[in-house]
Amino acid sequence: MVDTCPTCGEAFDSRRGLAVHHSRVHEEILPNRECDHCGELFDCEYEKRYCSDSCHDEAVSFEGANNPNYDGGKTETECDICGNRFEYYPSAKPGCFCPECVETANWRHERQIEGEDNPNWKGGKLTFTCDQCGDRVERYPSQIQGEVTLCSRDCHSEWLSDAFTGDGHPNWLGGGIDDYGPGWNAVRERALDRDGHACVVCGDDADNIGRNPDVHHVVPVRLFAASPVLAVRDAHTLDNVVSLCPACHRRAEFGQFSRAELRWRAGIAFRQAMAVSACGPADFDGQGSGRAVPRSPAPGA
Repeated sequence: MVDTCPTCGEAFDSRRGLAVHHSRVHEEILPNRECDHCGELFDCEYEKRYCSDSCHDEAVSFEGANNPNYDGGKTETECDICGNRFEYYPSAKPGCFCPECVETANWRHERQIEGEDNPNWKGGKLTFTCDQCGDRVERYPSQIQGEVTLCSRDCHSEWLSDAFTGDGHPNWLGGGIDDYGPGWNAVRERALDRDGHACVVCGDDADNIGRNPDVHHVVPVRLFAASPVLAVRDAHTLDNVVSLCPACHRRAEFGQFSRAELRWRAGIAFRQAMAVSACGPADFDGQGSGRAVPRSPAPGA
């Protein structure tokens, strides 16, 4: 079969030879396909049935039964709530509701979860007696978890104050000296008068504190109480007490001030401090352990 060039009339033995000739000599590519819809010739390097998108859209339709997912289209049914007829696409979902009922959410099922209808129902509230004031109080069983039942925050606060005082507190270590014995009140007043009712460290006075400062023992009372040869009253000397505000008192109890510094701030002379009692700073180690340090014997003793 001979193929003839449509432009110059030259004959070729193959369609490919004609196409190469026409593109090189006449600088125009010959069409190689025919549109299945309009019949127009066009060129395309790969397999294509239509010359344009418009021909494709006109020839191929996905509407109705032409859609590969077509499953019969809409059907008419009756709304399960209002009884109106409407069209819808069938599905496996239970219930058929018209658009109006769906919009108003009349199809939704409201769960009854109050009282005994609740799946977690365990009998409701029970009546208990407040362990602090004795009033009757209602509580759910899940709210009773501790050893006591309390009706209010006030009763809870009162119970904490009673239960966590003294040996009821989890950090209780046995307490200190309950009674400072005779001489304490008198030496306390003298120390406040000497220090002008003000803290010897920071200077806060009774007006700033809202009460008189604390009176702190330089050598702790517990060391005198633990000594086999001394008594608690031996700690109550003017040379062994200083006035401190609550904040400085806490710092002193934690050892943030040395005994020498506290005496110096209170204006207690060294020799006077050494004579605080038979049990002074020289009689105990510096760590407050209460271990007596023997004195050197006097010459000739």
